[in-house]
Amino acid sequence: MRKTLLAAPLLFALSGAVFAGPTCTQPKEKWIKEADFRKNLETQGYQIKTFKVTKGQCYEIYGTDKAGKKVEIYFDPVTAAVLESK
Repeated sequence: MRKTLLAAPLLFALSGAVFAGPTCTQPKEKWIKEADFRKNLETQGYQIKTFKVTKGQCYEIYGTDKAGKKVEIYFDPVTAAVLESK
């Protein structure tokens, strides 16, 4: 029982690292405007359900691609490069 109580905080701390997305470090002055970024993605065929700025200061979308497949994608807000896709 004691080992379980000691292990719980460690497991909780590690679980946060598993769910963390990428980190972007460019200053916001260099970012592509959210409306422009979103419009560009929509012209590529994405249907965006949710568009947000992550805790790591990257753009993230939830929605579908032009084939209708569900996507979760992290983007660099300056270059629009895909950083991670799930």
